[in-house]
Amino acid sequence: MIGFLGSTSPNELLLAAFHQGLSENGYVDGKNLAIEYRWAEGQYNRLPALAADLVGRKVDVIVTLGGGSSALPAKGATSTIPIVSVGGDLVAAGLITSLARPGGNLTGISIMNTELPPKRLELLSELVPNAGVIALLVNPDNPGAEPMMRDVQEAARSKGLQLPILRASTVGEIDAAFASLGHLRAGALLVGNDPFFASRRDQLVALASRHAVPAMHEWRETVEAGGLIAYGPSLAGVYRQLGIYAGKILKGAKPADLPVQQPTTFELVVNLKTAKALGLTVPPSILARADEVIE
Repeated sequence: MIGFLGSTSPNELLLAAFHQGLSENGYVDGKNLAIEYRWAEGQYNRLPALAADLVGRKVDVIVTLGGGSSALPAKGATSTIPIVSVGGDLVAAGLITSLARPGGNLTGISIMNTELPPKRLELLSELVPNAGVIALLVNPDNPGAEPMMRDVQEAARSKGLQLPILRASTVGEIDAAFASLGHLRAGALLVGNDPFFASRRDQLVALASRHAVPAMHEWRETVEAGGLIAYGPSLAGVYRQLGIYAGKILKGAKPADLPVQQPTTFELVVNLKTAKALGLTVPPSILARADEVIE
């Protein structure tokens, strides 16, 4: 039995990718496998109780989604049940000893949260070269928020950009953050890595359009939903790898012996229709590097 701990709410397309990964190891939900799902619906303070509940049900492996916000409560709830996690810097979070040899009961996929936000800032600054102020939206409930803010602030300083930080952990706070952009004279917005933000993509796209602000996102799915630009690994690929690792552990592999995977391909996706609506001309340097351009 798998215990599935998610920090937000279910996404059917991505869960299908997770099931695909499991099936590659011969496991099919409802046939030779049962999955207990627990969703925090963006309320990260619920995760420790949900993790404890899964441990109490004596699941064989716990899969966590949502970076440190869900991996840390799972690790806190058990030191024996294997955990497969997707997160940022799992070493810095104290969850593993090294990528090659995780040690302990946790392994998974590191989506390189430390390296990617400064790169996203660079791309956003290239897309909106006149923006001297670029705001950063973070979720203060996310354990990875502090290191991300430090890295992006350093990148902003080196480019001579002002970087006001906006904090939001609820739907209402996201609304308020966008409402403050005009007062801050922000020419663009970098949406920080956070599962809650990923789950609120329609809200983020609508607000960016309403406030006419160019926004950079983490996942291509947001750009497909009408967002301007995204740069990051394939989310479906990450879910599939989670399924593969969970399947390997069900077959007897030890988390300590499974190296933490890192994505090898990153997608730059741009929505030209959204750019046009914002009155932006996407520079050829970005178009040339884009993996997909949505017309």
